[in-house]
Amino acid sequence: MLTFDEARAQVLATARVLGPERIALEMADGRVLAEDVVAPRSQPAFDLSAMDGYAVGTGDLDPVQLTLPVVGESAAGSAPAALTPGAACRIFTGAPLPTGADAVVMQEDVERVGDVVKLARAPEPGAHVRREGADLRAGAIALPSGRRLGPAQLALAASCDRATLLVARRPILAILASGNELRSPGEPHRPGSIPESNAFFVAAAARRAGADVRVLPFVRDDLAAATAAVERAIDGADLVCSIGGVSVGDHDVMRPAMAAAGVELEFFRVAIKPGKPLVLGRGPRGQVVLGLPGNPASASLTFLLFGAPLLRAMQGDPRPYPATERLPILGGRTRKPGRTEFARAVIVADAGGARVRVLPNQSSGAVTAFAEADALAIFRPEVERVEDGDLVDVLRLADLGAA
Repeated sequence: MLTFDEARAQVLATARVLGPERIALEMADGRVLAEDVVAPRSQPAFDLSAMDGYAVGTGDLDPVQLTLPVVGESAAGSAPAALTPGAACRIFTGAPLPTGADAVVMQEDVERVGDVVKLARAPEPGAHVRREGADLRAGAIALPSGRRLGPAQLALAASCDRATLLVARRPILAILASGNELRSPGEPHRPGSIPESNAFFVAAAARRAGADVRVLPFVRDDLAAATAAVERAIDGADLVCSIGGVSVGDHDVMRPAMAAAGVELEFFRVAIKPGKPLVLGRGPRGQVVLGLPGNPASASLTFLLFGAPLLRAMQGDPRPYPATERLPILGGRTRKPGRTEFARAVIVADAGGARVRVLPNQSSGAVTAFAEADALAIFRPEVERVEDGDLVDVLRLADLGAA
């Protein structure tokens, strides 16, 4: 069996960055940039006031006589006249600083009578002034290629006057859930049937990773039918995820069906818990095929650890796999060594700070623990026992796209 690190590296090595497409700025949330966004002008574009008050030239002030006439006004969107030496200009937040002014006195520090103001004290040069280019200089890279876009990045692109952006094409993911026992939620119950749930987890997590998801009809436990289903799935998809049927049971037909459909299999077992039976393959035209185990926790976990990062890598995301953090564990735990275990857990806060608590139900067939969890506590293969307060590696499900 491959170790987790070996398997993850091998899966990410299959990623081919997809070609770009240009889209409207308002459609770009969650997409990955395929170009640098360069500032066409400095931000701010001119010296401006950070406060409502009065603009003055500190070089013209008499440190003893701080009574000045008010000459002119500067509001946002205006182009004020140059400051009269020895005078003050009424100014508002965001307004351009008049030529000759180098400081703003807050209106709370000014006593005004008619067209004359008395300053409480002489300001320092630059007081309450946002200088041209303080945020961004003209020609600087505001957003680098490979950055995933969220609300803040969209706002920055808009401030750079960008109405469209070049982004990586969404990967097309085809999902194949297999098993004679499966039926859609809400369909009439039949003896031995279960409502299929894994595809809903995989599809939702994949969309959060930026994929265009296609959930295909269920695959029955028949080699010929499964082979045809795989052939249809890889036609037009960048990534195919099958769910179930990849182990070694008499009714597990997905792995031989992949081979019969022309998929070159690279590995089929990984030393992790849950989720040991995991298949990686390559289709005839370079499509990536992941065969996930069928138990709910195993399917969910393996997609989060391998499928979602692969989708992010296909879009040019330079950090497709999130960083772990070290947190003390709440309560001791004994485990069987040999595989890297990803235990569903919750992060709790107490007087000592954040700690991680492993949930009691770690069955690979359980659908409840992932719904409650917000993290994965990671136990390395050699670990047999951890004591209360020991530090363990933790992955937040939100960082994996599942919370």
